[in-house]
Amino acid sequence: MNLQQLRIVREAVQQDFNLTEVANALYTSQSGISKSIRDLEDELGLELFVRRGKRLIGLTDPGKELLTIVERVLLDTKSIKQLAQQFSSSDQGELRLAITNGHAGHVPEAVRNFKKLFPKVRLLVHQASPKQTAAMLLDGTADIGISMEALEENPDLVAFPYYSWDHVVIAQRGHDLEKVTPLTLPDVASYTIITYERGLTGRPRIDEAFANAAIEPDIVMTALDSTVIKTFVEAGLGIGIVASMAYDANRDAGLTLLPTAGLFAGNRARIVVRKDRYLRGFACRFIELCAPALTESVVRHAATVKGESELAD
Repeated sequence: MNLQQLRIVREAVQQDFNLTEVANALYTSQSGISKSIRDLEDELGLELFVRRGKRLIGLTDPGKELLTIVERVLLDTKSIKQLAQQFSSSDQGELRLAITNGHAGHVPEAVRNFKKLFPKVRLLVHQASPKQTAAMLLDGTADIGISMEALEENPDLVAFPYYSWDHVVIAQRGHDLEKVTPLTLPDVASYTIITYERGLTGRPRIDEAFANAAIEPDIVMTALDSTVIKTFVEAGLGIGIVASMAYDANRDAGLTLLPTAGLFAGNRARIVVRKDRYLRGFACRFIELCAPALTESVVRHAATVKGESELAD
């Protein structure tokens, strides 16, 4: 058994069992791919693939179990290479972040300080949904995730508390709600609402608040991004419910921020890494720049031994 055979198993799944595409992706021949698969099955004494004639059409049950191990082995192999890079060149390389909507305004200071400390490290930032963030961490596409959602359904991820945030109500400047004090949920629900799509940026907390008050809000539009919500609100198409860090008094001069203390339950952003994945020193340093309590020793210990998906807040 060798790593190339394991790569072939993973690539076969990714290429929908098209061996021509597998061969192209791995820069080898189709006949070589077929032989490697046969040799691996002979060595294990198992059929790993479901076949229709000479074509592969899926994985057998043992093949599905093997795929889970293959993913882990190949990721660990990648970590070994990163470990070598860590000690051969500790101040250069690449750091990949997956960030869910709303965090762009919260990390610039950490990014500025990081670039001063590690000018040779290339920093790549990908905006992603919570599910995409989890997937990127699991397949090694991202080193660190910053998410408004806990991602606790993934046992292979470890989430660290980052910062707390709230939902706020915004309206077009001069809106009638500016005169309403204190603002209540019935007041908010008396107008059409624009907010986030379900499952994003703490949307469940918004729905929960209205459900607990036995109120059915008139949510006429939803969006992935706060900027879109603010654009429609400023156009007078409704009031908006957005993450508190999405509003900037100077930048959003056409909008007014309404007092919403106590209307919605609080939220917490999290820094997320894959459990058991080796992080280079500068990756740990970036996390510490975001949250000083998350030192390298804290992060490495939690990512190595924590049995649960999330540390206690």
